[in-house]
Amino acid sequence: MSRIPKVLLVIESSRGSGRSLLRGIAHYVRHRGPWSFYWEPGGLEKVWPKLKTLELDGIILRDVDKLKEVLGFGLPAVVIGHGRDEVACLLNVVTDSERIGHMAAEHLLACGFKKFAYCGCRTSIEENAPWSELRRQFFTERIRRAGWSCENFPIPPASSRLSWLRERGLMARWLHSLPKPLGLMAANDDRARQVVEACKVAGISVPSEVGIIGVDNDEVVCGLSDPPLSSVAVNFDRAGYEAASALDCLMKGTQPVPARIVVYPTHIVVRRSTDVVAVEDNSVAKALRYIRGVSRQEDLTVAVVAQNSGVSRRLLEKRFRRELGCSVLDEIRRIHTDKMAQLLVETHLPVREIAETLGFGDVQHFARYFSSVKNMTPLA
Repeated sequence: MSRIPKVLLVIESSRGSGRSLLRGIAHYVRHRGPWSFYWEPGGLEKVWPKLKTLELDGIILRDVDKLKEVLGFGLPAVVIGHGRDEVACLLNVVTDSERIGHMAAEHLLACGFKKFAYCGCRTSIEENAPWSELRRQFFTERIRRAGWSCENFPIPPASSRLSWLRERGLMARWLHSLPKPLGLMAANDDRARQVVEACKVAGISVPSEVGIIGVDNDEVVCGLSDPPLSSVAVNFDRAGYEAASALDCLMKGTQPVPARIVVYPTHIVVRRSTDVVAVEDNSVAKALRYIRGVSRQEDLTVAVVAQNSGVSRRLLEKRFRRELGCSVLDEIRRIHTDKMAQLLVETHLPVREIAETLGFGDVQHFARYFSSVKNMTPLA
């Protein structure tokens, strides 16, 4: 009987992303295992004193201060990016910051905002988390491409050792100084919740004055915020599965693995923090509300939207491009494919059933429509 591989997992379970990664790893092992696990959610420091005695075959961990020491063990390892740049000589799991930033920008643009801001964060390891800065860059790039500018929250340096209470005061004053209505992206859901707190201190209404979107779709964090937070959903389950698959290959030495595994965003989960139509044109506002309220693709055409907006199709198209920088059809497709993605990711329904639910005659039509907008297949 062959020896069961023993794998150390240094991944927290306090956040939705960590729980999803663990779920993806468990899913892989359930079908391709067995493995034996030593799981330490509290960090590498807690397991470090006995690491040499565990007789490990591999490790999946968040990046930590002792990464050089981990490399010294010569173990097959996968590192999940959190506070550092990618680590040379290890297989890295990184989020697709470009697509995340663009999706958040497109959502806020579609809400009708013309003033924008970004609130990044730092980690305990570095002053500015690299992924937070990348998300800012790509969010700002997409906003500028649409013809607008973007303000950036000046994060206090780690050396200042500011308490959250003091930083919240700085954030509240910054938010108060910005023109409204404002569409704001936060680096992640935790930071978005802090922005909501700062808005309350500043007497700013969310979402009528500031619409806020986070990243990760941590249902606990988003749901406990007041109002509940809209968020970019990121497929950490899939990343956990691919990380386990890659580690399996490394431990067996059977085939080469990529230097990085990319975690892709899938869709926007809209909650009350961006449930707003921030456009002055009443016909465009009516059209947007109608598009968001219709679930079946067969019931949603440009002609029907124009009819429900109270103006001609030609005039609505002109006003849509002036207010939102896109066509009515572009917005229909964006909203509809987000609904498709949400059903694909959050349910176990077969693709055929999802296609029928949304009014598609066949799976092929569903797949072509989805791929033309999302640039990926429903299976992906």
